[in-house]
Amino acid sequence: MNWPENQMNVLQEPLEPCSLSPVTGFTRNGCCETGPQDIGSHTVCVQVTEQFLEFSRSRGNDLSTPRPEFGFPGLKEGDRWCLCAPRYAEALEVGTAPRVFLRSTHERALEFVSLADLMGYALDLS
Repeated sequence: MNWPENQMNVLQEPLEPCSLSPVTGFTRNGCCETGPQDIGSHTVCVQVTEQFLEFSRSRGNDLSTPRPEFGFPGLKEGDRWCLCAPRYAEALEVGTAPRVFLRSTHERALEFVSLADLMGYALDLS
């Protein structure tokens, strides 16, 4: 896999991979990297929950149903995934936001969600 160069996470450190199983990211390289073509800002590395999957489905984005024609296996609770930052902000507002991995969340997510909110849901702070 090609890891992104010069892309930073929300902690201002080099961006770390989010998931290779399933393979995530706008460019499907396992990282929540972004660029001008990523209009959805797939920048928040989350650990999905059933509650969030139901919320996303209710908003018209079914992430749990496999779509083999797109190489998408469907997500299940516990999977890590690069989520669109605006959808994460929406989930925060209604109380269905999943936990996040800050070291794998791109700094561009901060355009939509505060660092304080992300830190409140962090799984990788020690």
